[in-house]
Amino acid sequence: MTTPSSKAQGSGVPAATPGPAPAPAPSRRRWLILAVASAAQFLAVLDMIAVNIAFPAIGADFRSASTAELSWVLNAYTIVLAALLVPAGRLADAIGGRRSFLTGIALFGLASVACGAAPGLGTLIAARVVQGVAAAVLVPTSLSLALPAFPPRERATAVGVWTAVSAVAASAGPVAGGLLAAFDWRWIFLVNPPVVLLAWVAGLRLLPRTGPVRTGPVRTGPVRTGPVPGERRRLDPLGTLLVLLGTGALTTACVEAADWGYGAPATLGFLAVGLITGALAVAHVRRHPDPVVDPALFRTRAFTAATLGLLSYFLAYAASILAATLLFTGAWGWSSARAGLAVTPWPLTVLVVSTLSGRIVRALGERTTAVVGGLCFAAGPVWWLLLAGGDGAHYAVEFMPGLVLTGIGAGLYQPVMFSAAGLLPARQLSLGSGVLMMSRQGGSALGVAALVVITGGAARPGLDALRAGWVFTAVTAALAAVAGAALRTGVRVDPGENGGSGTDPLRHH
Repeated sequence: MTTPSSKAQGSGVPAATPGPAPAPAPSRRRWLILAVASAAQFLAVLDMIAVNIAFPAIGADFRSASTAELSWVLNAYTIVLAALLVPAGRLADAIGGRRSFLTGIALFGLASVACGAAPGLGTLIAARVVQGVAAAVLVPTSLSLALPAFPPRERATAVGVWTAVSAVAASAGPVAGGLLAAFDWRWIFLVNPPVVLLAWVAGLRLLPRTGPVRTGPVRTGPVRTGPVPGERRRLDPLGTLLVLLGTGALTTACVEAADWGYGAPATLGFLAVGLITGALAVAHVRRHPDPVVDPALFRTRAFTAATLGLLSYFLAYAASILAATLLFTGAWGWSSARAGLAVTPWPLTVLVVSTLSGRIVRALGERTTAVVGGLCFAAGPVWWLLLAGGDGAHYAVEFMPGLVLTGIGAGLYQPVMFSAAGLLPARQLSLGSGVLMMSRQGGSALGVAALVVITGGAARPGLDALRAGWVFTAVTAALAAVAGAALRTGVRVDPGENGGSGTDPLRHH
């Protein structure tokens, strides 16, 4: 009989920490756990998007601030969130996911109150930094707490619901931001605390109790096997600092490049710092006995494919949404409100398809579902390349079908790839989720930066420039489909491993 430890040695992936597995969640309880986790994801996404819409109203209250200074109300949250996802996931694995989640949701609520009550721009930016810290704790921890509550056969459905909640938040963000900003932009933040309080109380009652993971010394030899059971896991301060500096510098370069200039010394300086510290971080984690990012994560082929695939997918996603907005408000001359309404078929399609993704995965398999999803997303910009004209008179034929295709692709692709976090040992679930979320954040930032470069940074790019952007999105979505093809199906998993039983089609090699 194959044991978990022999399987882990054969695949090069450390075995999960032995010991009594937590009892499976009752049928209704697991969906309540998912609801709590999804609420945290909803808040994190909504606050990122709604504040963008309220940017002019915030600027009207702080008239003495320059546009560059005001931009940090947006960028502080984005940069801190991206930089802290991996260290926060590693810390959650070390101290326990439930404790991290409850701390993160409480901190998010307090930061929201501080944002809403901020007397000046400096206070608002500082509170947004704290919000970013809290979101970085919440997002990977929420997924890592929800996944083990479901058996492998239901994980695509669970992640599909989690993805659908993100789509609802993304589509509701512009509407909520606009309505609340019309009354008072501070209410964008002040509506959060009641939701936070409900999520905190529900999390206290529902989330499984998880303690610090304990590991022992690492076996020495030509192949590092990672931590083994025994002592409490150690933190990795140097590795954490390198990851923070690297991801923070690269994200800052991508976010600020449009304002600073792509060849500006500041942009190139941050880019150089990010690349150098990134290289140092890779060298460090290869030598450290228990690093902030365990290289063994990437010995699971499906997890590596998911990391690269999500990076490619969100390159395409972010560039597609921005290109659509620029087309509507630029070449077609539509108002912002009409442009927001015109994009609505995309999140609505994601919402429908992602909630059905579990059934689709059971019918087609993970690999086929991911490949079809990536190709459907690529088909959207191809449609626009072939049919989109310069006046928008035939939106329903020229553009909307492409939005539906990309929505179908997103609803199929994201649940499969995000559920790859569930393949990892329990002691690495939050870290793995953080890595996948960093692919999402990094891909989104790079996708926006790439489209700005392709369109020459014009506020109203012409149709030819946007067509070049659609070529970019089609290619990157096709690369995401290639990453999906790297998934393997039909491999057995020992009953009870990673919180489930039966067949887990994505497992290892």
